[in-house]
Amino acid sequence: MQRRLFAIGLLATLGACVPARPRIDGGPAAPPAPSALWPVPQAAEEPPPPAAIPVSTEATAALRGDTTDYEGHRLELDDVVDLALRTNPTTRASWLNARAAADAYGSSRGALLPSIDASVTTGRTSSAPGSIASLGTGSGNEINTRNAATGSRSQLTTSATLSYLLFDLGGRGGSIEEAKQRAIAADLTHNATVHDVILQVESALFSYLATRALRDAQEESVREAIADTAAAAERMHVGVATLAEVLQARTQLAQGRLQLATLQGQEVTAKGNLATAMGLQANARFEVGEVQVSDTVAHITASVDSLINAAVANRPEVAEVHAEAASLAAAVRVARSAGYPALTLSSTTSSIQSTQTGISPRNAQLFLGVQIPIFNGFSRQYDTRAAREQYDAGLARLASTRQQVSGQVFAAYSELTTANDRVRAARELLVAAQQSADVALGRYREGVGTIVDLLLARSALATARAEDIQARWEWRTALAQLAHDTGLLTTTGRTQIPLTTERSNDR
Repeated sequence: MQRRLFAIGLLATLGACVPARPRIDGGPAAPPAPSALWPVPQAAEEPPPPAAIPVSTEATAALRGDTTDYEGHRLELDDVVDLALRTNPTTRASWLNARAAADAYGSSRGALLPSIDASVTTGRTSSAPGSIASLGTGSGNEINTRNAATGSRSQLTTSATLSYLLFDLGGRGGSIEEAKQRAIAADLTHNATVHDVILQVESALFSYLATRALRDAQEESVREAIADTAAAAERMHVGVATLAEVLQARTQLAQGRLQLATLQGQEVTAKGNLATAMGLQANARFEVGEVQVSDTVAHITASVDSLINAAVANRPEVAEVHAEAASLAAAVRVARSAGYPALTLSSTTSSIQSTQTGISPRNAQLFLGVQIPIFNGFSRQYDTRAAREQYDAGLARLASTRQQVSGQVFAAYSELTTANDRVRAARELLVAAQQSADVALGRYREGVGTIVDLLLARSALATARAEDIQARWEWRTALAQLAHDTGLLTTTGRTQIPLTTERSNDR
């Protein structure tokens, strides 16, 4: 009795155990953390047709997203990207979805093992006194009666049932493969989400740094306007300039201060946008270090054709749609198997402990059965046809995704090439504007130039500074966009696109 109860308790304990997540092609079935990419296994170029497919609590710290190490500190590019990946709720959501899909894959593999269920029932029965009739054994076939005594009995029944699907012509293997491919697709969705978050936070970072650089340049323009106003006032004091020149200089100074106030407000807004992209509150306190944008202005050594090929091979969106098509191919196998026979095995053993004598204490049964579907109103045929058409639609989505990726890479490549030209043109404009401003200032100090010439040159110089700054940060943003579209953007925010660096001494 105690041994049977112990066996049932052991089975219950086994059923309550939490197994480790399954592995996919020797690797993990889910990303290790919200900020990490899932290592993609080697996949076939095309999902095989359905007929060719063979039958076949550690997250707590990551979810918390602690950011206290960065508040009040100076952040570099790597720090900004790392913080965004760890704290952005989008990456956490995609990570948890991938883990859930991995668990669903593990659940589907349970069909490869038998299922065991146990039950324990206990009860007590009693009977009221009465008469029981019986046929006599003597001549005349007389009927004898006797009073039945009041009786009661207790009974304890323990039973265990084992059931196992031996063979089903591909349905079980198809279900497991479908769950596996859905887990792979969820992992690749997480990889795509990580890349999107990196691009989002880098774009926000570059926008903030560009705004900050524009503010610094405008502060320089204001200082120059203050000096020009003081020079005009001094010249009027000695009688070689008029009040109109002083007023023109003051007007230029007021306009510069107005533009500076506008840029200061834009800087605050851009910093709030950056904080939000990093997964922080918009009013978070942090500082961002300088990024040497001048060292990143370079030419691409790879052709657009090679970049498109790299995108088709590396973009997680393409691999994700590939895995979805493979799961649909497995679904076709599952739908087909519903019309095929299945071989099952089941076994039941029970033990009865009763105070009444004459009851068999043990009972064992073994069944080997064949399930043969015959007709269900053509539902299986329709299900198979629908699964096949969904698989064909998945192949069409795969082709469409590849086309979209090639178009994105081509557009990003063209944008980066244009940004290169803008950087060179802006650099030439800045050099010319600086020389013009220097000449105008010298002529004004020598008394042969007018304040109008000086103010026009100063205005052109301020515009050239802004154009140079915007061109350089637009180039950096275009480079990040191309790296994202080709799948060559790392989790540290660095690009793996082959470049030839073109250095300069400009900001």
